Amino acid sequence: MTQAPRFSKDNSKDNSEELPQDLVGMGSIIGDLPEEHRGKLQRLYQRVVENTRRRRRILNLVQEALSQLRLDMKYLVFDLEATRRERDDYRARVEEDGNRED
Repeated sequence: MTQAPRFSKDNSKDNSEELPQDLVGMGSIIGDLPEEHRGKLQRLYQRVVENTRRRRRILNLVQEALSQLRLDMKYLVFDLEATRRERDDYRARVEEDGNRED
């Protein structure tokens, strides 16, 4: 069974503003309601849309922060390995110089 994508790509200007298709569909249904019912639901719908967009922005920020953290960790591991190699080279030279003096 094929499921339709959950997020609509044509209703926003960037990925952080995408809304689930269910929510977009609900908005069009609310728009078709008579004015007396539409007014009540429109305010609630708008709050849900704002909360959805805010959550998506927060999720994007967290994902970007995690990506940056992963990159920083790779640099730190690289730096640690380079420092260890330099330490080992220095120790080898010191031991070699110590053996020559004996």
